[in-house]
Amino acid sequence: MSDAADRFMARRTLIVIGLLLATAAGLALAWETRRVLMWVLVAAFFAVALNPLVDRVQRRLVRRRAAATLVVFVVSFVALAALGVLIVVPLVDELARFADRAPDLLREARAGRGPVGALLERFHLRQYAEAHADQLQHYGGELGRSTVGLVRGTVQGVAGALTVVVLAYLMVVQGPRITAGTLALAGGDRAERLRRVGQKSARTITGYLSGNLLISLICGLATFVVLALSGVPFAAVIALLVAIADLIPLVGATLGAVVAGGAGFLHSPTAGVVVLVFFVVYQQVENHLLQPVIMSRAVHLNPLTVLVSVLLAAEVGGLLGALLAIPVAGIAQILLREFVPANRRAGSVPAAAGHADRTPSDRPDQPAGDRPADGGTTGGRHSGHRRPPPAD
Repeated sequence: MSDAADRFMARRTLIVIGLLLATAAGLALAWETRRVLMWVLVAAFFAVALNPLVDRVQRRLVRRRAAATLVVFVVSFVALAALGVLIVVPLVDELARFADRAPDLLREARAGRGPVGALLERFHLRQYAEAHADQLQHYGGELGRSTVGLVRGTVQGVAGALTVVVLAYLMVVQGPRITAGTLALAGGDRAERLRRVGQKSARTITGYLSGNLLISLICGLATFVVLALSGVPFAAVIALLVAIADLIPLVGATLGAVVAGGAGFLHSPTAGVVVLVFFVVYQQVENHLLQPVIMSRAVHLNPLTVLVSVLLAAEVGGLLGALLAIPVAGIAQILLREFVPANRRAGSVPAAAGHADRTPSDRPDQPAGDRPADGGTTGGRHSGHRRPPPAD
């Protein structure tokens, strides 16, 4: 008996050790392949978001799934390229104009004249630059040497973007087959539940994207109105940059405020102050009015859940975590609503069945005066006698 107990304990110990080693190996593999896993996650996010549009194009225009997906992706890339042209071309022109004026601005700044020179004199920056000229030159050299790392990071970012696009395209094309195969393996009620969860999750992601785009559009339009009224040049381009930056949770509006405020101060101090005041007010309106109202209707999450999920995801996953926080929280809420109540209902089925099989005398909702003392049935066609009415 002791040998059998020892073998049982040894077997359980080996199982626990094997599970721990397998978990450690899985975590190590996930850490080593975290970049690829992140690409797959982002690709799945965009695939789910674009899938309804592909389905609509397939029903109305193109019958083949691959061709419909290609049409949607091409149109999306053309739209993104058009936005890029609208942003990059004016910026390149402005940078070329600034490069032409750079020698004159530098001479005026050294002499303490012009807007830059007056700004340097006001904040005593020219004296600081002259006193720390060697240190600033050293920083400039370090910045030049870090250009190689910047180029390497840019190349990796472009390669990652292309990989995400290819993965998203293949996911959209093969999505119906993968879904049908998974549901066929599940079968029965489980397949129906998985289909329901998948549809709700897809609507959550689509609602998040549409709500985020709506908030960014409102931010861009409001910024354009303020910049145009303040007389800031390139108001449309700056407003477009602010709208794109506002897509980033938590820090997007702040980045947009830095860009627009800098453009306002370059135009005039009054315009800069007006733009900064506008962004302070708008940030409060977006955080306490637009974000809760729009996101609560699009993703069906309360404002506290939205804020907490974004903060936690930003702390754990950085910028990408902040971007995926709200849809992930919405999907988690769908899973909880789908499975937790179902488990409770499953646990209460035997009790409900037993309640249906009870005799009327066993039912707790029956009045005590109508229960027979001998445990038989009360009056009716199944009873052998009728109880006489109570005496007055």
